[in-house]
Amino acid sequence: MIYRKFKDLELSALGMGTMRLPVIDGDDARIDEAETEKMVAYAMEKGINYYDTAWGYHGGQSEVVMGRILNRYPRDKYYLATKFPGYDLSNMDKVESIFEEQLKKCGVDYFDFYLFHNLWELNIDAYLDKKYGIYDYLVKQKELGRIRHLGVSIHGSCDVMRRFLDAYGEHIEFGQLQLNYLDWTFQNAKEKMELLEEYKIPVWVMEPLRGGKLAKLSKEDTDRLRKLRPDEDTPAWAFRFLQSLPSVTMVLSGMSDFRQLEENIRTYETDKPLNAAETEALLDIAEGMLDHTLPCTACKYCVSHCPQGLDIPTLLYLYNEHCFTEGGFIAPMIVEGMPSEKRPSACVGCRSCEAVCPQQIKISEALSDFTKKL
Repeated sequence: MIYRKFKDLELSALGMGTMRLPVIDGDDARIDEAETEKMVAYAMEKGINYYDTAWGYHGGQSEVVMGRILNRYPRDKYYLATKFPGYDLSNMDKVESIFEEQLKKCGVDYFDFYLFHNLWELNIDAYLDKKYGIYDYLVKQKELGRIRHLGVSIHGSCDVMRRFLDAYGEHIEFGQLQLNYLDWTFQNAKEKMELLEEYKIPVWVMEPLRGGKLAKLSKEDTDRLRKLRPDEDTPAWAFRFLQSLPSVTMVLSGMSDFRQLEENIRTYETDKPLNAAETEALLDIAEGMLDHTLPCTACKYCVSHCPQGLDIPTLLYLYNEHCFTEGGFIAPMIVEGMPSEKRPSACVGCRSCEAVCPQQIKISEALSDFTKKL
């Protein structure tokens, strides 16, 4: 197992995410504890020492099950991470009660790593609002030793990130991003990583395989990569890309079965960053995967002609995300945070925007379809 230095710790470069644990009869709230225990035992044996859970994973059961399993091991043999569930605004005034409950659910006296969960447009104002006291409370727990390291997981824009880091950056020790070779440009992951680097904050990675979409490529793309590295499996390319980024300390993979765990651990037995030609090939493949998305360049000509004042480039960006992911939570989550009059459903279909679109995108049809999909 490869290890990365973080302060005075040696962290396994691969961490076990617990959002997609094996379940019983397809019920997300019924974790297959016996299979999960088997996976954790193997992960421990092979050197994984970082385990990431959260309040809302598996209907609230991830913290409970992982707590029971990990408590069978000496406390100094693993690092446990969980998060304050700020993705739900109804939790904002409950930071103390939730934190205390999380300690009980996990059966621990402290968390090695604790994060502000899911920073984005809808919750940034609440996270910064002093009346909730979230930041002050968590910093206090850090001073008391009940949080060893404080961080933030991010799905919002760079503007949202900067507001948060300008306010709280002093105590933020790591930032968790959706980072992979597809989202390098598609989700502006490169820009977000560079922003964390600007604040000298190491990067934690979530969704390295984009929910499994990067685990299997077309035959043409697979053959192209095989010519460059004959012995490298397709999923490993996504991890090698991340191994090429110096600021990446931790890569979390939500492995849902034993086979995935074995394969990923095998990859992380070696550190094999990509060279320039290999990186170029991988990013070219990513660009090809996005060929069927709408070619919006965010020129904003459309915005000045929209009688509803819609931020059309942002809506098309979210539409592309939703279509490519075939659902997912990111686009619905961001749209939910918008005023009703700024959502795709507010489009009146006048086509004024289409008359000035250099890319000749059928914007009104896209926004209508987006509304139906949501």
